[in-house]
Amino acid sequence: MTGRRPRRRRRSRRKQEEDLLLLGLGGVMAVAVVSAVVSWLVANWWILLALGLIGTGVGGGWLYRLQQRREWERVQQRALRFALPQLDALHHRAFEYAIRDLMRRDGCTDARQIGGAGDNGADVLATDPMGRTWVIQAKHRRDGARGSAVGTPDLQRVNGTARQLYGADIVLVVTNGRFSTRCAPLAAQLQMHLVDRQTLAAWAGSGRPLWELLPRIPRPRKGR
Repeated sequence: MTGRRPRRRRRSRRKQEEDLLLLGLGGVMAVAVVSAVVSWLVANWWILLALGLIGTGVGGGWLYRLQQRREWERVQQRALRFALPQLDALHHRAFEYAIRDLMRRDGCTDARQIGGAGDNGADVLATDPMGRTWVIQAKHRRDGARGSAVGTPDLQRVNGTARQLYGADIVLVVTNGRFSTRCAPLAAQLQMHLVDRQTLAAWAGSGRPLWELLPRIPRPRKGR
């Protein structure tokens, strides 16, 4: 039993020495490779210069195209117009995106569509250039004004969540159809805003921002 322990220790030391030797050889090879690469680059500096110029040209061209595309998108947004027949023909989800795009046209760069399962009554969120938060519910009617009227339950649903969940300054319901006769008094009581078919036509068909078409739009909050 006592004669075997020194052999194991000698084997362990030998393995450590072998590992150190391999590590040293690896280090020497790495230094040699790096040295060779550096020497080659120094001798062929013009290749690096050419690659740098090519990369600069490619990168500059890509940035220029990106800038041009963004500028073209801004031009398209500013020129965005919808006629009522176009809006009537949309799917209800596409109608929400159209409302989002109109808000972007008006300068709400962060406008986004959020309608869907679990939207809590909000279909579009946006912040206008004055810093006011808009929470919009979009009610699309395939038959336009001939479709069923938007009722007070739709107003109550979005009003119950818009300010508490989304911090809305302006709560809005927009439709390509019509509102029931009870909606206007309730909207005034709840300090909401309604965009009916006629107001939608004026907004979508012109370049005027929505807040210029609606009465009693609140001022921005203090500190904004």
